Amino acid sequence: MASSRAVGLPMDEIVGCSASTLILAFVAGCVVAVVTAPVGVSGAVFLLPVQLDLLRVPSPAVTPTNLLYNLVATPGALFRYWRAGAIDLRLTGQLLVGTVPGVAVGSVLRVYAAPGDRAFRLLAAAVLLALGMWLCSGRGIRARPGWMTGTPLAITGLLVGVVGGIYGLGGGSLLGPMLVGAGLSVARVAPAALASTLVTSTVGVGSYALLSLFTSGPVRPDWAIGLSCGLGGLVGGYVGARLQPHLPEAVLRALLGSVAVGLAALYVLQAAGVLGR
Repeated sequence: MASSRAVGLPMDEIVGCSASTLILAFVAGCVVAVVTAPVGVSGAVFLLPVQLDLLRVPSPAVTPTNLLYNLVATPGALFRYWRAGAIDLRLTGQLLVGTVPGVAVGSVLRVYAAPGDRAFRLLAAAVLLALGMWLCSGRGIRARPGWMTGTPLAITGLLVGVVGGIYGLGGGSLLGPMLVGAGLSVARVAPAALASTLVTSTVGVGSYALLSLFTSGPVRPDWAIGLSCGLGGLVGGYVGARLQPHLPEAVLRALLGSVAVGLAALYVLQAAGVLGR
């Protein structure tokens, strides 16, 4: 009987939001992924103001919703990179050693410690702005090849994973500029960063789903919006990954630098309260 009554309900009552909201979520996810997938960034962080201010996803539910976007969106780009044989499994594995436990810890901190994000955003903005401007400058990489491996890489992944779990980031937006700045090529970093984003986001969504069983408040992801954004990202990510081999390394570095600078500006505006957090 319940199912028969549900059939007659409007779609917005079934999924919890209107069709126009779902379309906006799909388009936003698609556009962001086309631009960011070639440099190994899922683009979830750029969806934060859209989800908060336009789609009205409450906090902290916006964090697992962003992770859900990563979970759905990144396989499109990864499938394309896999078909092209571009995924560095060793680099990916080294990243996951740190990011997987890190995102679980970050999820717990987000729900129970509720750490303030203003200081983090300002610090991240300073780091990303410096890296972004340097990458955009076109200067040659002077880092000693091979130093960002093993323990240093795992520690970097761990820190990025904790940050990702707290703030709803898969980590690619931080890992990409950091690894390229350390001397790795964008073509090598992008698939590994996206693979790390996919796995850590899966762990993050699972962590928040588990924590929602023991915590009151909006902790669960907004499934309708997260899936709509993710499906857009799935399409856009495949297109972006397909474009990457046709873009010179200098162009990819400039694009990654621009993403980092844009992210830094976004963080500053959020820390200042101009945009929703």
